[in-house]
Amino acid sequence: MGCRTVSANANAALAELTSWDSNWKGLRVLVAGLGLSGFSAADTLIELGAVVTVLDGRDDELNQQRGETLMIVGAHQVLLGAEHVTHLPQVQDQQPQLVLASPGWNPRHPVIAEATEAGIPVWSDIELAWRVQNRAGRTAPKWLAITGTNGKTTTVGMTEAILQAAGLKAIAVGNVGTPILDAVREPVDYDVFAVELSSFQLHYTHSISPVASVVLNIAEDHVDWHDGFENYKADKAKIYERTQIAAIFNAADEVTLDMVENAEVIEGCRAIGFTTNTPSVSMVGVVEDLLVDRAFIEDRRTNAVELIALNDIGEIVPRHTAANAAAAAALTRAYGVEPEAVHRGLSGFDAGAHRIQAVARRDDILWINDSKATNPHAADASLAAFTKVVWIAGGLSKGVDYHELVAKHAARLRTVLLIGTDIQGLREALAEHAPKVEVIDITAAVHDETGTLPSGAQVMARAVHTAGKLAQAGDTVLMAPAAASMDQFSSYAQRGNAFISAVSDLMDSGSTDQNSDD
Repeated sequence: MGCRTVSANANAALAELTSWDSNWKGLRVLVAGLGLSGFSAADTLIELGAVVTVLDGRDDELNQQRGETLMIVGAHQVLLGAEHVTHLPQVQDQQPQLVLASPGWNPRHPVIAEATEAGIPVWSDIELAWRVQNRAGRTAPKWLAITGTNGKTTTVGMTEAILQAAGLKAIAVGNVGTPILDAVREPVDYDVFAVELSSFQLHYTHSISPVASVVLNIAEDHVDWHDGFENYKADKAKIYERTQIAAIFNAADEVTLDMVENAEVIEGCRAIGFTTNTPSVSMVGVVEDLLVDRAFIEDRRTNAVELIALNDIGEIVPRHTAANAAAAAALTRAYGVEPEAVHRGLSGFDAGAHRIQAVARRDDILWINDSKATNPHAADASLAAFTKVVWIAGGLSKGVDYHELVAKHAARLRTVLLIGTDIQGLREALAEHAPKVEVIDITAAVHDETGTLPSGAQVMARAVHTAGKLAQAGDTVLMAPAAASMDQFSSYAQRGNAFISAVSDLMDSGSTDQNSDD
């Protein structure tokens, strides 16, 4: 009862902390996690005058450096090492009044669970940023908020590009690029934040009110973190709460429309759809390879305004890239950006490495790096873009199911080369739905030869070499793993770079002929 009484008082005090100029001095805060967002949050809270203890289970060189920096600028305590993350630590010999959770810390983590049981509020860095962006003498930026299982980073990049093409001071923040609290503290009066939000961040975010928001799509992912798919969907849906102008949904994904219909938005907020088909009224969509707007024009019942031809966006514009462009266009049009700025921002847009990235083309074989396809939904979009595929797949599955993915694309598959260590689910789906497709376990093959567990780079090199021997004219060698990378690589980027390097070596060797004696 005592803890609950104290926490009730603490909650009342926290409710008053709605700006940079609020009284943060002396607030006892535990920052859980010392990654980019955790470091930024701790640094911000110290600057605000809070008493900050930082906690991380990894006691490595990078965290030691970050911890030393925070101690220099005034952190109360930095606790590093596994022994410190088994329980909720005290701050100044008392319970913390607030916990700031980094995205990797799920609700069942002992520290977070203990804080929740004690009634201590848990925030994300996003929640803190929403509050402290309000500052005397400065205008707070408007927010365009983006989430979804896949396509977030591409869409937030497109949104940023369009906003900047319109002459606005805009920056992509959140789960990509600049930590949002760093942007808040920059001496720049930003007009707009394009905010990428993961389901992890949304779980601990409670009061943001974006101008426009979008859930790009929903598919099974991170079910382990959220303890179930329904919880995952519920956290994604939080992005629509308190949206002011436009709650944007995917017309091809009914779940996103249900989310909009059940959201408590600001009165007057419109439901706007995006589609890669011909748009209905109040939608942005595609007509004869043109991206058009039927949502933000006066005569939308009878007309549409052209935004951009899809082939002006890039050489390869698969359906999901067109969908991302439509979502970005809808977000920025909701803010008031003119059609010409949408065109300028999307023209020649570079989605960056590891996202359906054409790496090489020789002997009528296209080599594609889509290492960012870290789940079945993302891999589905990649596979749908090509007709005949030598598929390099596998990794850390995160508990997802592969049956629907394989059943849908079995006819496209010439060969599947498995590269991960957590591939049983994928193997079973292939056996059931694509029994005639050759499946080669590359990791096992290299292990059998060397007698030791191979590195990710070794496995990727063998996979690429094998693909070079098996691919035929007209094929695409597609590295879209449908799984996370951490079983064999440090990140999806390292995995993608390993693929690029192996393909480069193969091209240099000239041994891509399927009849090679090598």
